[in-house]
Amino acid sequence: MNAPIIDPLQGDFPEVIEEYLEHGLMKCVAFNRRGTLLAAGCSDGTCVIWDFETRGISKELKDKDCVAAVTSVCWSKYGHRILVSAADKSLTLWDVVKGEKISRSTLQQTPLQARLHPGSTIPSICLVCPLSSAPMIVDLNSGNTTMLPVSLSDTGTGPPGPSPPSRNKFSDGSPAFTPTTACFNKYGDLVYAGNSKGEVLIIDYEKNQVRGIVPISGGAVIKNIVFSRDGQYLLTNSNDRTIRIYENLLPLKNGLKALDESNEMNGELDGIEKLRAVGSKCLALFREFQDSITRVHWKVPCFSGDGEWVVGGSASKGEHKIYIWDRAGRLVKILEGPKEALIDLSWHPVHPIVVSVSLTGLVYIWAKDYTENWSAFAPDFKELEENEEYVEREDEFDLVPETEKVKESDVNEDDEVDIVMVEKDSAFSDSDMSQEEICFLPVDPCPDVPEQQDKCVGSSSKLGGDSNHSGSPFSEEAGQNGLALNHASSPIEAMDNSAAEDTGGTRMKRKRRLSEKVLELQAEKVKKPLQKKQPPGKSSKSKTKSEVEVDTSTSLFADDVNHDDD
Repeated sequence: MNAPIIDPLQGDFPEVIEEYLEHGLMKCVAFNRRGTLLAAGCSDGTCVIWDFETRGISKELKDKDCVAAVTSVCWSKYGHRILVSAADKSLTLWDVVKGEKISRSTLQQTPLQARLHPGSTIPSICLVCPLSSAPMIVDLNSGNTTMLPVSLSDTGTGPPGPSPPSRNKFSDGSPAFTPTTACFNKYGDLVYAGNSKGEVLIIDYEKNQVRGIVPISGGAVIKNIVFSRDGQYLLTNSNDRTIRIYENLLPLKNGLKALDESNEMNGELDGIEKLRAVGSKCLALFREFQDSITRVHWKVPCFSGDGEWVVGGSASKGEHKIYIWDRAGRLVKILEGPKEALIDLSWHPVHPIVVSVSLTGLVYIWAKDYTENWSAFAPDFKELEENEEYVEREDEFDLVPETEKVKESDVNEDDEVDIVMVEKDSAFSDSDMSQEEICFLPVDPCPDVPEQQDKCVGSSSKLGGDSNHSGSPFSEEAGQNGLALNHASSPIEAMDNSAAEDTGGTRMKRKRRLSEKVLELQAEKVKKPLQKKQPPGKSSKSKTKSEVEVDTSTSLFADDVNHDDD
């Protein structure tokens, strides 16, 4: 859609389901950095890459060692790698162009989410959030794992004395765990983790040290945490049915250096007070979103590509609803889909498009219902609801109308126009242009499946395929001996017999009543081969017995047809 003819007063958010994608039972989706490719993880362990422009499948990554459902997919910064986590506790790194498996690691716990390092062009480490343990940093080359701290007691910097009991324990008495979600910041030098105590921990993962704490009001379990695309805002989804947005006060680059300076300024404080003081200079509460009437739980909330909109899916069973807010906190749209539970969604990095995954494995594409504003082409353009009589001007068809005699433009026509330089897109201002970013993949055409030949085709070949021998499309017996027709059957009986042979086929071929002209032509075809069989030099003064009977039966059949037509 061309930008000049879009009404600027319309909200730049999706409104209707444009179409859906279907391939197996899809569980999760993720766009590449440019939004040209969409990766979807399936229940059989397959990762399918869709060309989002053509809606065709570009690549299918299948690991023969993995048959469990995919839990998450993640692209590398420039699209050369894809990280796939599965329910069989495996992490698989793929080469997108070659479609080859680079490495495979097996963890002790099932990874619910896995994210590649966002600052590396060819990442070798990833952040994993397992089902029943703390987040960990995994080295994909060596397979080494490093558990990250999720509370002060893990780092040894907490107050002395016994630690408070955890809210989550295994029924068999094994050590307690804290369900935790985590994510990298924009350039991957810090990890932000949310725990079950309602705290956001700012972690230096290289030193495995908590550098700051941001408490959340209410102290509810944090289920999701994600940064906006530009890194300016952080979103948290808590168990108290509230989505919160925090403004990132740290610089996008060299965040660790800013944390060190903040620690020096708070040197007189100690322990948890110091960490909270540092955290207050890292994140500031910006907005809260909730449905105060229905009090629904939210699932997979995220930002739009430009960060102007916040989207969250309803976690109610049998409900496919998507809520969209602006950054000021106003609810602007509720998208209602089919009566299927929503399990994942993602906003397109550039366009106002949302893709959502239903419990049935379909991927729905939500797009904007554009209203074209054709007056953008000319200020005096007017759209008519009905025809009106037009009165032409007196000088309208002159070579140089008076209305077009305006003052000359001040533009210097001798100036050179730069048609080579490409302006950087503001959404990708941090991209390294020297890297060959993968935007599209060649689509392999799928061969058509050959249709099974119906048995009626064989029957019709019996009717017309032996005409070279018998000269008649009705007699199978004449095709075998090549001499004469079967005198015991008429053409209509022969047709009925042929149709009876088709009863064993998958589809019956429909019989058509022959016209009188067609019957005459068929009778002439019967005469010609019989005349050629006569010995040369002898005149055929009278018809043979077989020819007489053929003419007689043909004339009777023609009379029947005429009576039926009358």
